Amino acid sequence: MTDYWLMKSEPDEVSIDDALAAPDATVAWTGVRNYQARNFMRDGMKVGDGVLFYHSSCPEPGIAGIARVASGVKPDPTQFDPKSPYYDPKSKKEDPRWLLVDVKALRKTRLLALPELRDRPELTELVVLRKGNRLSITPVEPAHWKIIEKMLA
Repeated sequence: MTDYWLMKSEPDEVSIDDALAAPDATVAWTGVRNYQARNFMRDGMKVGDGVLFYHSSCPEPGIAGIARVASGVKPDPTQFDPKSPYYDPKSKKEDPRWLLVDVKALRKTRLLALPELRDRPELTELVVLRKGNRLSITPVEPAHWKIIEKMLA
C-alpha cells in the first residue's frame, strides 16, 4: 500500500520548478527541524509514497505539484555544516538527530491554494487545514489524496 504525504517547502528555498529542474527532478528534503516531522520521514515514509508538494511561507500558499518519495531515510548533511542555517551543533555524525528523504518531482500543478482546500467540506480533516498546525510534513489520508487529485485534474 502506498501512503501519501504533504511536504511543505518555501518556494524561495526549493520550489516545484526548482525540483523539476534538478538532476533527475530529485531534491534532498533538507532542513526539517521538528521531531514529529522527522519521525514521519523515519517511521512512515517509504520509497514510492505520494507527495503533495506544498509551497509555504509565501504570498499564496498551497499545493503546487505532485511528487513521490525517492529514497529511504538518511542523515541530513546540513546539520553538520556550520555555514548552514540548519546547523545543529548538538547533532553528532555517529548519532545524527536530523534526517531527510529524497523527493522526486513528477509534475507541476495549478496552485491549489488554502482557501480552495478549505472550501471543500470533505477535506476538513486534512492535517494542513487544522488550526495551529505548523508541521512541514503531514500524512494525507487516501480519501483526501483522491479528492485533491480530482481537484487538480
